Amino acid sequence: MAMDIEVIRSPRRRKTVSARVTDGVLRVSIPAWMSRNEESYWVDEMYRRFERKARTKQIDLPARARALARKYNLHEPNSIRWADNQDDRWGSCTPVDGSIRISSKLAKEPLWVLDYVIIHELAHLHVAAHNARFWSLVNRYPKTERARGFLMARDLTGAASND
Repeated sequence: MAMDIEVIRSPRRRKTVSARVTDGVLRVSIPAWMSRNEESYWVDEMYRRFERKARTKQIDLPARARALARKYNLHEPNSIRWADNQDDRWGSCTPVDGSIRISSKLAKEPLWVLDYVIIHELAHLHVAAHNARFWSLVNRYPKTERARGFLMARDLTGAASND
């Protein structure tokens, strides 16, 4: 995603950095006191966030979860959404309310890897622990071992046992 970037330094802005896209231009607002290195960091960070958001919009997560739940005979979640704040997890599940959150970092990975993480979380709607019963549900997905290896190689921390 190529996009023009405009940095707006504001003497009134004290600590926060914000960004928005207007007319195809990413406008990054930063405090006037920031150094060029800090400016560069925040421009890169905001660009990365907007790129990630654009990728997540291309994937219909609820439809994908419904289809996978039906195909592998798992419960459908009550809700599933992208989460931008899951730096140490690929996904998380709250079985009590049937909600699933998927790290938006996965939007750039192959869909078969995303599918594995969704199935992993769907299995938690049946079994909370990572025990033999849980893994028998997850292993219904034929690319489980391949996806786990892929994620370990990507170093998306947690290495398939931490969610």
